[in-house]
Amino acid sequence: MGQQQYGIDAERLMQYASEIKGVAASGVQVAVVIGGGNIYRGVQAEAFGLDRVQGDYMGMLATVINSMALQSALEKLDVSTRLLSGLTIQRVCEPYIRRRAVRHLEKGRVVIFGAGIGSPYFTTDSAASLRAIEIEADVVLKGTRVDGIYTADPEKNPDAVKFERISFDEVIEKNLNVMDMTAFTLCKENNLPIIVFDMNTPGNLERLLNGEPLGTLVSMEGGNDGNSRSITLNPKRSPMPTLVGNQPEQA
Repeated sequence: MGQQQYGIDAERLMQYASEIKGVAASGVQVAVVIGGGNIYRGVQAEAFGLDRVQGDYMGMLATVINSMALQSALEKLDVSTRLLSGLTIQRVCEPYIRRRAVRHLEKGRVVIFGAGIGSPYFTTDSAASLRAIEIEADVVLKGTRVDGIYTADPEKNPDAVKFERISFDEVIEKNLNVMDMTAFTLCKENNLPIIVFDMNTPGNLERLLNGEPLGTLVSMEGGNDGNSRSITLNPKRSPMPTLVGNQPEQA
């Protein structure tokens, strides 16, 4: 996570925690899903000759390690948090129960979802989409190291053009890599908008939730409805969680 090739970058971790603290302090309910690619990715298992299912469970445990690190960083900043896991790890975190997650959010706690959905063959993108739907989130915020969705990889192609807004159908038609298809389809079928943005620039998360047009908004309408591209969040409504999906391997 951060500038390191593997492991956890303490400086980046505290930046993320500080960003989340600022948003939570504004009254927005925040839930976080974290990947584990900075430690281990399940898809690596087959390359090593290991069983894919076993590898996926190893990847889930990697997400729990990252979740514990973020929880500690948030608590260091006096942010009340709860870590809920798709796998039962009683000494470390609570088991995921939807009603419990919603109740924690209503009490103003930052909720961290670890271990994906607790089943192999599903990515943390799928976990982010599913948990967002279950807790009735307003939007999925996918934090990456680039500032939105482009026609091509902007790190490899300097001529790549950024989309300010795009529809779910356009993403599929143009074969753009936003999330894995299972996660993306879940959002599309439940009309849950996605914003892809640069999480590594300090202040971006708070600016985004204050209405600044950062990143790329993926919605049913895309860029054809003529309306403002921002998502309006009302911190007084409950439950009104925002789901922040952060992939450490991209952070």
